[in-house]
Amino acid sequence: MEHIFRKKWVVVCTAIFCSILWGSAFPVLKVSYDELQMAQDDTIAKIVFAGMRFLLAGLIILVALFIFSRKRLRVSGKQFLFLIIFGIIQTALQYYFFYNGLARVSGMQGAILISSGTFFTIVIAHFFYSDDRLSAKKVFGLIAGFAGIVAANWGQDFQLSFRLTAEGFMLLAALTSSIGTIMAKELAVGIHPYTLTGWQLTIGASLMLLIGVPQLSDDAITFTPLGWGLLLYAAFLSTTAFALWYSILKFNKAGEISMFKFITPVSGVILSAMFIPGEKLTLKIMGALALVAVGIITVNYSGGRIGKMRG
Repeated sequence: MEHIFRKKWVVVCTAIFCSILWGSAFPVLKVSYDELQMAQDDTIAKIVFAGMRFLLAGLIILVALFIFSRKRLRVSGKQFLFLIIFGIIQTALQYYFFYNGLARVSGMQGAILISSGTFFTIVIAHFFYSDDRLSAKKVFGLIAGFAGIVAANWGQDFQLSFRLTAEGFMLLAALTSSIGTIMAKELAVGIHPYTLTGWQLTIGASLMLLIGVPQLSDDAITFTPLGWGLLLYAAFLSTTAFALWYSILKFNKAGEISMFKFITPVSGVILSAMFIPGEKLTLKIMGALALVAVGIITVNYSGGRIGKMRG
């Protein structure tokens, strides 16, 4: 596996594929909220829906490992303690903020806001790693990226729109994701990427369901055939994207693959405009998206770095 995930073309294609999958989550979830008739302010319904998605995704991975590579499921007591903490942070906490924040912003706006996770990671790395300090290039990228995020939230009356439970929750989801990225890179020592993904999703989802199901109203979620299809796709998205991303992250430097995350907001905005009724591309959104993309590429790009991977 290590040899495969060090090949240049495999890393590039995998990073792009994962980024497009994550971008597709925005229209899928926004359409799901309407299709399943979930009220915008129903926090519990969002928690349960997220829990169902991630429990299904996690169990798919764990069952596959049990059938095809049972030894990879084995973890030590210390590793399992880490998996519990990681599942709470990277799944339960992150997606509590994500699902409830996305319900209150547009799909295109959400795709741009969540991209702030890349910039948070750069800032955290400055304090966490002695050899990954902020440089003039990174500062320029951060300024461009956050300028794009601000532009995406600038209303028609030229006032900044910010609500804690909407834009604020999306930024908190991005920050939580950044913390999870550092944890996965530094603390998941000796844990296979698929094992990490399966347990992370299963543990976090179980917590969400334990909290949400007892409080769920009878008519909070109305499933339809399309609704079930969207749920299954969302689970597939999580299973595939997380497992593949952690695989290339394990065998390559974070900066070598993080540059491709600019594709997530780009694909998220384009797919939202295509599939979410009432959302369309505007000059403001396109300008904000361009700034974010430039920021992500700038803070992660180091000339020829991808080219130096083993081909």
